[in-house]
Amino acid sequence: MELFRRLGIEDRVREAGASISASMGMFYGHSLREVIESKPRKEGPRKIPLAGIAASISPAVGTFVTQDMIEPVLVDVAKERGGDVRFYTDCLGVEQDGDGVTATLKDRETGATSKIRADYLIAADGAGSPIRTRLNVPTTGRGTMGYLLNILFHADLQSLVQGREFSLCMVERPEVCGLFTSINNSDRWVFHLSYDPSKGEKATDFSPEKCKELLRLALGMPEVEIDIQSILPWEAAVRIAEVLEHERIFLAGDAVHQMPPWAGQGANSGIADVHNLAWKLAAVLKGHASKGLLETYDVERIPVGRVAAEVSASVADERGIILTKRNLAFVMGLLRRAPIISGHGYSYTSKAICVEDTSPLGGITWRPWTVPSLFLSIDGRPGSRAPHLWIEHQGKRVSTLDLCGKSFVLLAGAEGAPWSEATKKVSSALGIDVAVYCAGPRGDFVCPQGEFESAAGISSRGAILVRPDDFVAWRQRRQSSDPQAELEQAMKQALCLP
Repeated sequence: MELFRRLGIEDRVREAGASISASMGMFYGHSLREVIESKPRKEGPRKIPLAGIAASISPAVGTFVTQDMIEPVLVDVAKERGGDVRFYTDCLGVEQDGDGVTATLKDRETGATSKIRADYLIAADGAGSPIRTRLNVPTTGRGTMGYLLNILFHADLQSLVQGREFSLCMVERPEVCGLFTSINNSDRWVFHLSYDPSKGEKATDFSPEKCKELLRLALGMPEVEIDIQSILPWEAAVRIAEVLEHERIFLAGDAVHQMPPWAGQGANSGIADVHNLAWKLAAVLKGHASKGLLETYDVERIPVGRVAAEVSASVADERGIILTKRNLAFVMGLLRRAPIISGHGYSYTSKAICVEDTSPLGGITWRPWTVPSLFLSIDGRPGSRAPHLWIEHQGKRVSTLDLCGKSFVLLAGAEGAPWSEATKKVSSALGIDVAVYCAGPRGDFVCPQGEFESAAGISSRGAILVRPDDFVAWRQRRQSSDPQAELEQAMKQALCLP
């Protein structure tokens, strides 16, 4: 949601998911009815779990919205902003040379073929990624963990779940085993039905009528009316691409990191991949950065995808379904998911991130005693997401992150006036826009004294350099003897310039 807020579409995304009620709770039993009827009803609307803690991390609180609800919003926005969006179209192949990439497309309705030429290609073509296959990209990871059918269905269960809304419910019985996932906690549901090819079972064995029969058993409601919308086979699997950059072709999303959905990192990781890559492509195309900057995409994103995938897999059982039984494995799974579930619990290390000297105590004394700092390492260190604080800027209450996102930005402490002059000179010398903001009552943004400096791990004369993707590229904790030279060197490293 933080990235959607940056794009100016946060409200549209929330509106798309407005029909989904906030829910929490992971249960286990022999039928959904048996489990839910044992729970007391609660009055009043429910809030997003841990929303209070999340508010200290980001200016955008999470929301519940399904993929089929959000994709129309993204398509509309892409078209409004000049995107050429095509459906019912196959990519027959891609070829690249020293100047660009050519994709051959086929209109599946007319059979007509066409070619598109671009400087670069982002291949976000799913877990099966034909482009990854053509490039012979090796993958690592656990591989297939289980085989499931995603059964999307309508059934009016409001009288059962009202006031007892839930998120997930595992049902295990001799006839059927699977996981109910609530969509709107009223009449839209998904059931992940487990099947076992080693026992001769195939996805094609499960006709709509058979699925209805199994759903009624799993629901514990033999008379309920069920309208099945789709039955789609999928694998709970972990596969991580070992190389993301292939000259002018870049892999992203599920093509890079296939993972079970149980830590909520599939879409988050894919969106963050392109967020990391987009500004780098723009910088190279504008001539502001060397092509070496594009090499940092692999180095920065592969470790993040690997952690997300392994954590997602670690909370699954031998069938690839999330653990719901209250035992030690369940508790350990919750602890593993906690740091990454908001999408913030990672940092980058690459040649575009300036390493700082943290001796003699490893920088521990620089860190504020806050949730973002202690649990997510959002404390101003190079490679971390810039800290979020609510501030006043030009008479408006905004986040520190609202100052970022369009260019490189230098955020300085209350006595950081020398950095302002240095930034203007560096910007002019490199021919690159670099914005600068100083904290303090007479500065460019106002917040309680020392609050920003504490959050960023700097003194009142220090500064942090933030990339267009909101990650810190460099930090100087104190006033420099030559701020212009130091900042210019930091900018060159951040853009991989000689």
